[in-house]
Amino acid sequence: MKKLAVVIPAYNEAEKIESIVDAAMRYGDVIVVDDGSCDDTSILAKKNKALVIVHAENRGYEAALETGMQAAVKKGYLYAITLDADGQHDPALIEQFKSELEDGLDLVVGHRDNFQRWGEVVFSIFGSLLWGLKDPLSGMKAYRLSWLIKVGTFDTKRLVGAELAVKMIVKGANFREIPIVTHPRNGDSRFGDGLLVNLKLIKSLIKLILMVK
Repeated sequence: MKKLAVVIPAYNEAEKIESIVDAAMRYGDVIVVDDGSCDDTSILAKKNKALVIVHAENRGYEAALETGMQAAVKKGYLYAITLDADGQHDPALIEQFKSELEDGLDLVVGHRDNFQRWGEVVFSIFGSLLWGLKDPLSGMKAYRLSWLIKVGTFDTKRLVGAELAVKMIVKGANFREIPIVTHPRNGDSRFGDGLLVNLKLIKSLIKLILMVK
């Protein structure tokens, strides 16, 4: 059985994808989900020997993660680590996350050093109070994939990648948060900023609370 898949959702990330894939390949196999990019994201990822799955059209962050995580299950990996394609996460952290899983944890969450939106701050406050999780929206998480098989889905309710992690915690998974330093990305975030984005985060939080209560 294969051990580790690094799942990278990507949308128009041609500028960074080669360096991210190259760095991540040192620690495990890389699965890039090109979510309907208009640039050379998929070509450059394949050039660097990643397994690339392409969405014909942009389906969103959650759908890209769902595709990549389910692919990791089908290919028989024990663990999967999600990593953003924009360079915000340091791939060198993968080794520490993997080590925590090998030591018996089911879930490892990267607790970011700063939040970009006030909606993330609200998510963090409720996440801490309800589930003991300070950064449910972190894009860098590591999972024991037997839990995805047990739960069935990663994130089908558009909950910004937080659904599986919270369900695991509620069901008794052993987890830990690790502080991580995030790096500024070049260009605009795929999520954007402003009132509508923050309201989406609050809506996702409410849906998540109602789902797992």
